[in-house]
Amino acid sequence: MVTGSTGFIGSHLTKELLTAGHTIHLLIRGQNIHHCQVNQQITVFQGDILDQNSLNLAMQGCEQIYHLAALASVWNTDNSLFYETNCKGTDLLFHTALINNISKIVFSSTAGTFGPSVNKSVTEKSIRTVDFFNSYETSKFMAEERALYYNLQGLKIVTVNPTRVYGPGLLSESNPFTRLMRLYLQGKWRIMPGNGQFLGNYVFIDDVVNGLIAAMERGKPGEKYLLGGEDCTYSEFFRLLSNISGKDIRLFKFPMSLLKVLAIIEVLKAKTFNQQPLITPEWVEKYKYNWGVCSTKAINDLGYSYHTLAQGMKITIDWLNAEKLIN
Repeated sequence: MVTGSTGFIGSHLTKELLTAGHTIHLLIRGQNIHHCQVNQQITVFQGDILDQNSLNLAMQGCEQIYHLAALASVWNTDNSLFYETNCKGTDLLFHTALINNISKIVFSSTAGTFGPSVNKSVTEKSIRTVDFFNSYETSKFMAEERALYYNLQGLKIVTVNPTRVYGPGLLSESNPFTRLMRLYLQGKWRIMPGNGQFLGNYVFIDDVVNGLIAAMERGKPGEKYLLGGEDCTYSEFFRLLSNISGKDIRLFKFPMSLLKVLAIIEVLKAKTFNQQPLITPEWVEKYKYNWGVCSTKAINDLGYSYHTLAQGMKITIDWLNAEKLIN
């Protein structure tokens, strides 16, 4: 069973599982039903992770579950939905899986729950020293705590924590850095956040999918695995993007204080016109820190590997061009 199969990562995972010959149950909300694939290996169940009947029906005949469904957004008009979906929905899924004797679950969270790399790269042993920056991070951490609880009840759950995922595919809120690449290549992005020296970790979509499958095959229940890629600063990110694409777009350094004002305006516009803001003040605060990540545990335990940022970026740019998504 796969939840979140119509999302960026979930759609790639579903394709890979089909290629491997698996029979899959997809739990899909009504408004997303038209996005699902049609295949004899797939059975689609219309429902929601907040509805136990939906979960129970979709689990019948399944041995394993990949749980990717989440509210992954920079903002929502109803902040409580982050906790309803990401925490309560995940708890209900775990509870129903326990009743149905599911053999193993891989739960996809986020590297953001570990916090920024204050003095050195984050690992699974890192202790968070700063507060959570937004409701998405908080709700995901709460869901991770529920995973630990249900492991103690006998349910085998492995948690994976991807970093900043990018690559070909759905240009949704879960794929913001591919959207950023596209805007830059179209000449529509001119901002260098802060001084350009804040560090981030970028992981190619195929590597995350392979990491999810490896976690199902070899991951130890009760453990967490950071699925990262390459660390780089914003300056390095845009320099690499320019070198690979051959497009040199002039960027203007935007002080974080000014970026925060822009974020406040974005939220006001979102509330007025009922649209998603490009960024919020909480997310600006998040990007005032370094987010270096070490994936050694996943490499050693799962056989995980990842593309360099240059390799993944080249594939992504070629895809954007091939799909005529760059004007």
